[in-house]
Amino acid sequence: MLNTLRYLILPVLNASGPVFIWLASALLLPLWLSFSKNDGAQESFLICVGVTFAVGLFLSIATRPWKRELTARHGFLLVTLIWTTVPLFSTIPFLLETPQYTFSQIYFEMMSCLTTTGATVMTGLDTMAISLNGWRCFLSWIGGMGLIVLSVAILPLLGVGGSQIFKAETTGPLKENRLTPRIADTAKALYLIYLAVSVACAVSYHLAGMNWADAIMHMMTTVSLSGIAAHDASYNFWNSPAVDAVAVIFMIISGFSFSLHFAAWHKRDITAYFRDVEAKGWITSLLILSTATIGILAYNGVYDNWPDTIRFALFSVVSVATTTGYSTADYSAWPLGLPIFMVMSSAYATCAGSTGGGVKMIRLIIVYRLLKREITSLLYPKAVVPVTINKNAIGNKIAFAVLVYMMVWIMTYIIGASALLLLNLPIVEALSGAWAMLANLGPGLGAVGPVGNYSSLVDSQLWCCSFLMLTGRLELFTVFALFSRIFWRV
Repeated sequence: MLNTLRYLILPVLNASGPVFIWLASALLLPLWLSFSKNDGAQESFLICVGVTFAVGLFLSIATRPWKRELTARHGFLLVTLIWTTVPLFSTIPFLLETPQYTFSQIYFEMMSCLTTTGATVMTGLDTMAISLNGWRCFLSWIGGMGLIVLSVAILPLLGVGGSQIFKAETTGPLKENRLTPRIADTAKALYLIYLAVSVACAVSYHLAGMNWADAIMHMMTTVSLSGIAAHDASYNFWNSPAVDAVAVIFMIISGFSFSLHFAAWHKRDITAYFRDVEAKGWITSLLILSTATIGILAYNGVYDNWPDTIRFALFSVVSVATTTGYSTADYSAWPLGLPIFMVMSSAYATCAGSTGGGVKMIRLIIVYRLLKREITSLLYPKAVVPVTINKNAIGNKIAFAVLVYMMVWIMTYIIGASALLLLNLPIVEALSGAWAMLANLGPGLGAVGPVGNYSSLVDSQLWCCSFLMLTGRLELFTVFALFSRIFWRV
């Protein structure tokens, strides 16, 4: 036990100290907003900043003798620790300013923001203090590319290696690929692209008719594919085709891998998007689902005219497929099982390296090609059929890891949905809610659908959903590794 404490836990606590200090500095933004707007939440944010900074400083100083280079196990533990404690600190302003909500509800809300899930238990958003709304959105923006990825650019300056943290945090099966030789430069490159897309999105929203406050807040939840909104009516608050169009464009952009964005920008080569098999799969899935949805809605006369049919169909399909979760229509009431197919699409549509959740398109492509290879091998036993991605052969190690991940994802969903059923959540809400939590989509169907929220869930159901959000965002194994006995052996 003492060896585990010295070798594993204390170095992780030491590395987490600077992250909490950084979080305290990030909290200065909503604190400044609260002072500038005089919305009454200044004292609450001051307390939150003070507590977060004090904890970070204490951990940095008290555990300094155990500072060391981090290994893979340290990375898994650090990532999970950060993603569970950042929402904890983030609850402080809401606990003080919104006493009508329980701790479980507020923690669920903060976990939803950080993991970019977008599920909410809160109402009265239009009258909420702007600093509280702004912090919900800013936390989503931080979570979009990963709090740890940003910290990776800072930790090397403090003598703590970031390679293992980056691998634990990044999504997708091809984690060894780097944009730059140094991991800190990789993190910085990703954030430069992320920041550039964010600025373009905010300006576009403002030109489409949003005021600057709404434009900036909803930019944060669009490029992060979070779906957190600052108004109870979500995007129906504006009821604007121009605003919807901006949202659709930037949700699609954020559904691509940001590594691919960097490669296209760095080489000044837009054709990179057309050569990447995952990007082609991402766009193809959107086109198929959008075309089918438009056709079914038009055939059933759900809307009176073609412009509305196309507008609401495109917005809803892109919002769900990208795991964003904005709503302009109650798609849960659409005919012919469309809501089920749309919610299912959230698990596989977006690209690895995007800000979206779910299994990711690359894994679906690998599984399809493995299936195709096995069928070919059955018909032609002597044939040698390698599985390739972008003309590069995929080794058996990666193929096996993808298959295991897919099975574990499905098992986690079944267990999560079963747990919610055992906790007395109705069957539609349990099945769709568990999927929406694990895929980081947010809204499910029924009472937790696009025109509802999760406020009706009891504490035990909310904690189950919070755990599903966390495991989905950190791609299962980062969290599950901590539950294995061998992880704690020294």
